[in-house]
Amino acid sequence: MLTCKEVSKLVSESLEHPLPFRQRMGVRLHLMMCSMCRAYQKQTLLLRAAMRTYARHEPSEPLSEQARQRIKNALKTDGK
Repeated sequence: MLTCKEVSKLVSESLEHPLPFRQRMGVRLHLMMCSMCRAYQKQTLLLRAAMRTYARHEPSEPLSEQARQRIKNALKTDGK
């Protein structure tokens, strides 16, 4: 039986590439019994969907030169 640590790693890996059959079945079995890992998987999938949605939307207007200068000045003064 896989541990929670192993399952969390495999859940993350499964976002990048398909897992081998044996690992997929191990993860599924663990998820049936572990509510915390199910919650982790759900949150991971939600974050992935949110980031994909965010990536599709481009800002309507780029920052103005004045806004960029204000940000630079604020960063300089905060660092001192």
